[in-house]
Parts: sequence; structure tokens; C-alpha cells
Amino acid sequence: MMSEETIEEVKVLEAQLERLHAEVEALQRQRQDNDKDMTFNFGGQMQDALAYVCGQKPSAGKETVLSRLKVELEELEEDLKRQTQMNGISLTSCTIKTLQKSGSKLVQQVCASGRCSELVFQVEFQLSEVKEGQTSKRTISDLNVVLDSQDLQNFSSFLSSVEESQDLLLFFRTLRTFSNRCDDRCRTFQHFQEKYPSVVSLPGGCRSEVMTLNEPELPGCVFFVHWSVEVSREGGVTPKIDLLTKIPERALQLFPSRTVGGAAAAFQSLLRILGPEAAVESVIRAVSVSHDT
Repeated sequence: MMSEETIEEVKVLEAQLERLHAEVEALQRQRQDNDKDMTFNFGGQMQDALAYVCGQKPSAGKETVLSRLKVELEELEEDLKRQTQMNGISLTSCTIKTLQKSGSKLVQQVCASGRCSELVFQVEFQLSEVKEGQTSKRTISDLNVVLDSQDLQNFSSFLSSVEESQDLLLFFRTLRTFSNRCDDRCRTFQHFQEKYPSVVSLPGGCRSEVMTLNEPELPGCVFFVHWSVEVSREGGVTPKIDLLTKIPERALQLFPSRTVGGAAAAFQSLLRILGPEAAVESVIRAVSVSHDT
């Protein structure tokens, strides 16, 4: 037989179980009410979509809901593809976290990653939206930019300036221009390497800043085309192309000293007159003893 103390404990436990059952039933009723409210608050295509997902058959006149949604999705995907082709920037991921939400103010933490041609970037910032009457004002703060690029040294000063000014639009505009100039350089280097394979080499690859010109019949005589893309703090993008020479003592007799010494200045004159591609090709032809075709 159980003692009076044990009986009392059993009664306490039974009372607790009854309270728990009551709380569970109350929570279940509350969830059902919330589901009803959610259904009532949605209308139109959203209500049709929810009904379809829940396995309900669409009512009369709504059999084409799924097809309409599919068409709209395809149109949005096509628009996104078109926008990506126009601005050259594509996002690979984007996460948004709400930090503050009140009647008139919304603060969100945004982290987006993407690429522009071969450049991979990540931006993180706070987006604040404050409603003022019928209008709203959005501002960006705490901007942080990470760029994965071999040319980062040319970008560091600009990135610091962008983070200070919180100018996200300037970052993307400059990133696209910088990427385009780097792509121009890559295409030019590849073109000359294919056209003059015995003279042109790219030790660092086609996306590096240096193209080497070396005539096999003139051992030790090397010309370097150094093509950098500089970015100012204000976002200005400027290609800078220089010609550097390496002439050994034994090869100096093949070149007049004045010609060798003035090669860099002469190349700058060619750049101003002919442009980058024609100027570089003129140097290649001058270096090459037996021209490649």
C-alpha cells in the first residue's frame, strides 16, 4: 500500500498533466486560428498558389493559376538574365536579416556575393528605411566590401574611399568599368600570343599585367609590355601601358644605344597615335627577326 505522502505526490503529478493537456489544446486551437487568419489575409494569386500547394483543387475559373505563375516566373528569370547581360554583374547569393522593425523604421543586414567577369566580390551593409508620411527614405551604412582580385593593390585606395562614403552604386559602376578594361587587356594578350607564338609569352597567364617579347634568335634580349589598370579614390579607371627593356651587354651591338634608350618614349608616342593594340603590335614586329604569320 502507498503511503499518504506517495498518494499526495501522485495527485500533484496528475494535476500537472491535466494542466499540460489544457495548454497543448489551447496552443493547437491558437495555431488553427492563425492558419485561418493567414488564409483570410492572402488573396488573388497567392491564395490560389497556397491552395495548390496544400493539395486543394482550384475553384472554377482558376485552373490556369499554375500556368500563369509559371509564365510570370519565366518572365522574371528572362528579365534577370537581360539585366545581368546589360550590367555585367551577377549575384550568386544574397541573405537579408531584419535587425529592427517598428511602425516607421526598418533596418536590415544585407550580405550579397557575386561576380563581374572574373572578379569575385562580397558586399555587406545595413539598409535602413524610414517612412515619412506617404514617402520613405532608404540609407546605407556600415558598408564593407571584399574583392578577390590579383589587381587588388590598384583597388585598395578606392575600396577604402567607397566604404567611407557608403557609395554602393559607385562601387558597382567602377567594378564593371575596371572589369571591362581587364577583359580588353586579356583579349589583346591572347590575340598576340596566338598570332606571334614564337615571340610572345604570358608567364603569369592572359589575365596578368605583363606580356613578354623574346626573339629566339636574340638570346637575352627581352621586352616587357606592362599593362596595368589603375583606379583612383574617386572611381576613375585608367589603363597604363609601359614598355620595359632588358638588353644584355653582348646584344647592345645589335641596337644603337639611342634607339634602345628611347624605346619607352617612342612607345608612348605610338600609344597616343595608334592606340594600345596597334602600338604593341608595332613593337612585336620590330622585335621579331622572322615574323610569325
